[in-house]
Amino acid sequence: MTRRTAGPGRLMTAVLAAAVVVLGAGLYWFQPWKLWQDRTVRDALPSASASASASASAPAVAGPRTLAQGSLISHEHSTTGTVKLVRLPDGSHTLRLEDLDTSNGPDLRVWLTDAPVKEGVAGWRVFDDGKFVSLGELKGNKGDQNYPVPADVNLADYSSVAIWCDRFDVSFGAALLQPA
Repeated sequence: MTRRTAGPGRLMTAVLAAAVVVLGAGLYWFQPWKLWQDRTVRDALPSASASASASASAPAVAGPRTLAQGSLISHEHSTTGTVKLVRLPDGSHTLRLEDLDTSNGPDLRVWLTDAPVKEGVAGWRVFDDGKFVSLGELKGNKGDQNYPVPADVNLADYSSVAIWCDRFDVSFGAALLQPA
């Protein structure tokens, strides 16, 4: 009985098939085309939250009021803009990003965290070390955006905001929240 050995044609086919699989996985994982795609969002500051109602212990205020704010600093990617924690007239809260300008990327989230905001590489990976709450996917990498804060979130537990890449566990940019 003779045994057939793989010839150069079969070996080349196997190598090409493996390369296609690796390339496909790499494209899915890194999504490099997003580096050239900008998504601008122009949310107006809401006057009230439709999903929340004023509680008896939280009297309504005349209009939206900024409770805390900070300026975004760059981490993994160049990031600028202002972050504001806003109390709406009905007592609900919204995190607002104004004049945001960052890179687009895969699986970007907006997080409230208790982590300190550190400059440079030292600040890239600290935001998932402690307490954090995701306010959802980043709507766009440019513009003005609102993110409702769930009613059960104790704002006193959080001191910073991060634009977090959940795919690679790294901060694109962050801001320390200072009382307004």
